Amino acid sequence: MAIARGYAATDASKPLEPFTFERREPREDDVVISIKYCGVCHSDIHQARNEWGGSIYPMVPGHEVAGIVTAVGSGVTRFKVGDHVGVGCFVDSCVHCASRDLDTEQYQPGLVGTYNAYEADGTTPTYGGYSDSMVVKEGYVLSIPDNLPLDRAAPLLCAGITLYSPLAHWKAGPGKKVAVIGMGGLGHMGVKIGAAMGADVTVLSQSLSKKDDGLAFGAKAYYATSDAETFKTLAGTFDLILCTVSAGIDWNAYLSLLKVDGTMVLLGVPENPVPVHAFALIGGRRTLAGSMIGSIKETQEMLDFCGKHDILPEIELIDIKDINEAYERVIKSDVRYRFVIDMATLPKA
Repeated sequence: MAIARGYAATDASKPLEPFTFERREPREDDVVISIKYCGVCHSDIHQARNEWGGSIYPMVPGHEVAGIVTAVGSGVTRFKVGDHVGVGCFVDSCVHCASRDLDTEQYQPGLVGTYNAYEADGTTPTYGGYSDSMVVKEGYVLSIPDNLPLDRAAPLLCAGITLYSPLAHWKAGPGKKVAVIGMGGLGHMGVKIGAAMGADVTVLSQSLSKKDDGLAFGAKAYYATSDAETFKTLAGTFDLILCTVSAGIDWNAYLSLLKVDGTMVLLGVPENPVPVHAFALIGGRRTLAGSMIGSIKETQEMLDFCGKHDILPEIELIDIKDINEAYERVIKSDVRYRFVIDMATLPKA
């Protein structure tokens, strides 16, 4: 067993703190990764604080992992020492399930989360990217294009794929009008990727405080949802709306902004159920849908797309000792637009 260093939550009510633990010895199909950077996702906070229930402690969060290969098992063919690689939201899945579909792998049974989960043996906990190293099966390691710097590439492993997947699935592109609700870590990636796909992108945000950024990222328009006139002006406008916020907003109001046969896709997870009136849907044959990350196949497609179009998240690089302060700032939406931890700042053994 190799000794790893990281930061962990030991209880829902306690701050994250330094944590030393063991990584498994590499098997023939494993890739050993020296983690250089890890993005901070709001879902890290939800799970570290047991806000979704079922949290496993001690927990090392982090599923936006970027690093460099330091060793490979004898059966590994796709990676070599020195490669720039990433790890996203899951590190294993059921390879024997009858329903297995590599295009929709993230929705199939047997998915093993990068952290706050158990490996396929059902007893070994998984630990995430707030650490200095990982051992991951080759099939769940992503290749990061050489032109994408590792620190800024890290958030693509969750924020990037979370927006790319619905944009690709609902065929955003030339002639399609797309709205992105929220201009945070997820939303700003929706603007950049949607614009690169050729869609006409509009940002719907509580205020106009980030309007200049939104337009610079590729949005054609930017509206404040705190202004009731916005919903009158934009009624029946969009083919696709991506809702990236976790706040309990009025989905009925936003559904009214869809064209006939338009779709609103939920990406954020509100704490409490949100009521939806039937008339918000049936009046325009509208669809209310959901989407969750992407398959390994699609995540690699997203990384290649971002490499081709030079798409990168906007980040604020932090020391790992500042992670608890960063959590509070994420909750207050006080980051433009994604925190990324520099793992070189981990305390030495």
